Amino acid sequence: MIRRLLSLTHLVVACGLPIATFSHAEDVPTFRGTQRTSVYDSAKLKQSWPEGGPKLLWEAAGAGRGYASVAVSGGKFYTLGDGLSTASDADEYLSCFDLKSGKQLWKTKTGPAWKSGKEDWQSSRGTPTVDGALVYVVTPQGELVCCDSASGAEKWRKDFKKDFDGQKADSWGYSESPLIDGDLLICTPGGEKNTMVALNKTTGATVWSCSRKEDRGAGHASIVISNIGGIKVYVQTTGSGGLGVAKDGKLLWEFAIDKTTAIIPTPIVHGDLVYIPVGYGRGAALVQQVPGENGAVSVKTVYGLNVKLANKHGGAVRVGDYVYSDSDDKGMPLCADLKTGEVKWQNRGPGKGSAVVIAGDGMLYIQFADGTLALAKASPEGYSEASSFKLPGSGERPSWAHPVIVDGKLYIRQQDKVLCYDVGA
Repeated sequence: MIRRLLSLTHLVVACGLPIATFSHAEDVPTFRGTQRTSVYDSAKLKQSWPEGGPKLLWEAAGAGRGYASVAVSGGKFYTLGDGLSTASDADEYLSCFDLKSGKQLWKTKTGPAWKSGKEDWQSSRGTPTVDGALVYVVTPQGELVCCDSASGAEKWRKDFKKDFDGQKADSWGYSESPLIDGDLLICTPGGEKNTMVALNKTTGATVWSCSRKEDRGAGHASIVISNIGGIKVYVQTTGSGGLGVAKDGKLLWEFAIDKTTAIIPTPIVHGDLVYIPVGYGRGAALVQQVPGENGAVSVKTVYGLNVKLANKHGGAVRVGDYVYSDSDDKGMPLCADLKTGEVKWQNRGPGKGSAVVIAGDGMLYIQFADGTLALAKASPEGYSEASSFKLPGSGERPSWAHPVIVDGKLYIRQQDKVLCYDVGA
């Protein structure tokens, strides 16, 4: 066995491949994972659960109120919330926990709690982004805060509104997770002047700014990287629709969407295709990016907004040639052909309210707003549910935070608590 391992190591080195390729663990350092897909295939996962759900390994307290997901990196996880059970005030904190035990390691105050609108709409919603020694988060107020990931000490902060004349396209506050690309931090203050900006990730200094004429303001999506004919494109949606931005900040293309209540889901990039889901009865569209001369990239519409594919805020995932999502916020999961938009099936799930959909090892994890979590096969042949159970502590507020899977463990934010389940095969 030892000889076989040594031979394998020699083969890896000889081929110029990193040995880390064979690691099973994979961090989820930002919203929807490194590639922003919400598809987690780093480990073999259970294909069904016992009655009552998979084994609960621990519950962590102190996350606070809010809908931010968790970012997992370096044996720790991070989230954003207000009114923490571990704090003496109702303010908002970026907090860090030990991944094995759930013990809170530190918390850093980011500012006042977000209390705009109905109670269910209040509190934090931006998932942190971790990059080695630094962790970043955007608060609902539009404060971009950079902290030391080991201690929580604040390094620098920027105000989207004051520093960049940023604006939101709706009244629900910012919820973007910053993108780290090399030495750059790229984010979306929104509005016409600084629609998207790139900052030095260490100092916060502005590197470039992209202006989109008459941009209505930031939505709630996070930026996804696409590569078209060797050209890097930062793909994003704002309240004015989709856009692609070059690595130097040049606006490459736009896909305009008429004004609507809010544009929330993060786009899906697959090769040269960009799937753009929008809720509130608008639908989803598919565009193809086409490289041109001198670094230009344009888009052509494969299909326009298909109302049957509308998705409010639960997000969509791609598994193979198919996309899976909730039907707007009806709690009715659906499957559609990515390239044609044809709905293959639509089914009423076991829970109530809107549904978040993530995927792993060929299975869909569907979390309903009432705290019901279902496990179903990711197949265009029909809705095939393997298991479902009710998350403990759910019901007081909607279960809107997106779950994540890391190394066979399922992490679910339920307001002040984070639950860790063993879902490894």
